[in-house]
Amino acid sequence: MAISSKLLNPGEKVIIDTRTHVKALIAPVFFLVVLLAIGTYSEVSLDNRTFKWVIWAVLAVGIVWFVLKPLVIWATATYTFTDRRLITRSGVIVRRGHDMPLARISDIAYEFGPIDRLLGCGTLVISDASTHGQIELHDIPQVEDVQRKVNELLLQAHGTPGGHEGV
Repeated sequence: MAISSKLLNPGEKVIIDTRTHVKALIAPVFFLVVLLAIGTYSEVSLDNRTFKWVIWAVLAVGIVWFVLKPLVIWATATYTFTDRRLITRSGVIVRRGHDMPLARISDIAYEFGPIDRLLGCGTLVISDASTHGQIELHDIPQVEDVQRKVNELLLQAHGTPGGHEGV
């Protein structure tokens, strides 16, 4: 899952490299089971061969749309924190990316509900001073640990390693 080294500047080190929690695949797996159940039911209970082929063709489109598309989106989206910046990448055909220098981050928080707590993930909310306001990275695994590590990176980026200011 590591980000390509050609995206890094000389001397830049990857600190955190993650993607959306596998929870994002629960709905696609559910749709796959339902669509295959419909296909199996039609195969067993219908006599008209042409109608069966039409049903399987519609189910194939449904599988591509509701199962493969979310799977590809999940597999291609990465969130990487280096010692200098946040790098987000997603997409296959149309590749999207966003880089934010750590020095521009003014606050980092996390949110999670009961399901997120049960699954060990949450939303990382990154605030900066620009007009963009906030970036929300949804369903980040072990979001509290990631937030803690990013806070350490921010302290180092702002010149206060280890959190000790002017002792």
